[in-house]
Parts: sequence; C-alpha cells; structure tokens
Amino acid sequence: MSRAAIQEFLAHLAAERGAATNTLAAYARDLDAAREAVPDLVHADGDALAGLGSEWAHLAPSSLARRCSALRQFYGFLVDEGLRQDDPSDALPRPRTRRPLPRLLTHDQIAALFAVAEEEAQTGKPEAVRMLALLELLYGSGLRATELVSLPLNSVPRDAPLLTLTGKGGKQRMVPVSTRARQALSAWLTKRIVPAKNDKGARFLFPSRTGHISRVRLFQLLRDLAGRAGIAPEAVSPHVLRHAFATHLLEGGADLRVLQTLLGHSDISTTQIYTHVDSARLVELVNAKHPLAGGSGGARR
Repeated sequence: MSRAAIQEFLAHLAAERGAATNTLAAYARDLDAAREAVPDLVHADGDALAGLGSEWAHLAPSSLARRCSALRQFYGFLVDEGLRQDDPSDALPRPRTRRPLPRLLTHDQIAALFAVAEEEAQTGKPEAVRMLALLELLYGSGLRATELVSLPLNSVPRDAPLLTLTGKGGKQRMVPVSTRARQALSAWLTKRIVPAKNDKGARFLFPSRTGHISRVRLFQLLRDLAGRAGIAPEAVSPHVLRHAFATHLLEGGADLRVLQTLLGHSDISTTQIYTHVDSARLVELVNAKHPLAGGSGGARR
C-alpha cells in the first residue's frame, strides 16, 4: 500500500504543484529510502519515524533534512486525502543545517572566460559560436542549466530584449537579454545545424542528436573553457555562473526583489542567500583593506 500511496503523492505534486521531473525523481528516491527503513509508511507511528534518526545517522544533515521534508509533505498529503487521521511527522528528526554560501567567480575570472570564448568564436566554428551564446545567457541572464539547454527555438527574442522561459514547476518568467547576448545568439543562429534524422532537435535552440544538449554536456563544455582560460575547471559550473550573475548584480545595487524575479525564485528567502554573500565580501574587504587590519601595529597614528 505504501508504494501506491507514494505514487499518488507524486501524481499530486505533478498535477497540483507542477513539480518538475527532477523534483519528482528526488521525492521518489527519498520516500523509497524511507520505505526501506519503515515498510508500512502509510500506517507508521511516531516511534517508527523517530527511529529514522539513528537509521540515517550516516547522512549529511542536509540530506537528512531533505528526506524528512519529503516525509512531512507525504504525511500532510495522506491526512488531506483522508488516508489517515493523524500526522506522525512531528516525531521525525529535525537536523540543523547551515546553508552553504555559493562558490563565487571574481570579475577577473569572468572576464577571462569571456576573453577566451570571444576569441574562439571569431573563428566562426559552430561549437565556439555556440559556447559564447551559452556563456552569455548563463552569466548575462542567470538562467538555470536546465532552462538554458531546453530553450525552444521560438523563445529567441526578435524585437523585445526579453526572453520568455519556463522554469521550475512550469512557471514562466521573462528575463532580459543583453545586446551582447542577442548578438551572440544571432551569430549562433547562422551556424545552428539540426543533426540529420532528428526531428526532436528541430524545435530547440541548442539541438543535439537526442533532442537538445544535456546538462552534463553543458557542464563539460564550461569546464573545458575554464581550463583554456587558466581557471581551475572544478571552480566553474552552470550554477556557479548563475551565482556570479546574482552576486555581481547585487554588488551593483540591484534590488533583492528584482533579483528574485530574474532568478525565478518563488520565495524571497532563497534569494536572500546573496545578501550573505555580499556581507561576506564586505567583511573580507574590511579585513584586507582597513588600516587596522594588520594587527596591533596597523597603520594607527
């Protein structure tokens, strides 16, 4: 019965909340893991759920918190659907997690990436022209990797400098596309070739043999570019460029609510991580540049 209830819950997330495929897969993994520890999840009592703390003691706090969150939502669904009268999820462990600050790229590192991408794009090779377009949209518009690789061809702006895209949960939003990015996209459209015998790829801006280029391929392309730009490849990813977009905008005076809209965050608390990033940079600046930063000797007069 637990397996059937989980399937109903996942169907509810898809239909009522518009949960993305990756989100549904993550919920399924977490609930399957819970079912391995507590086979009859639907009828489990508080004692059974409390025991998950020791059962999952090997997990990182963030992973434990994620699994417990999935279970709380699952039991809320069961109560709403009348499949049980009580909600035992209060017995679940509540690990304290500290959200890590995102990795950052400096302005100089961003400039180095673009310098190499622009130089290579001047050769006219399709792969190089595509790389510049991808980079412009990641850093210039703050797109998520999934949003970028799955962009439909008809999303490319004609007159208005805005891009309409579908983000998490099927929510649509509009993001600005800079003049630079529009130029890069125009150049890519003159080189774009849909692989032969692939009708699926025809509708995507960045087609591949199986439809559109994958997130894994995008990740590989960025790391290769980082290596050619003299940057440690492990320091660069699509998500890191999205973080750079947000952080550098905030440094430039962007309003947090505007940033929330641009990033497609449903909750402002998600966007507020960037205020912590900015604060961390300010502290670093004071420690490095303040006259008293050197210790008791300092520059005091």
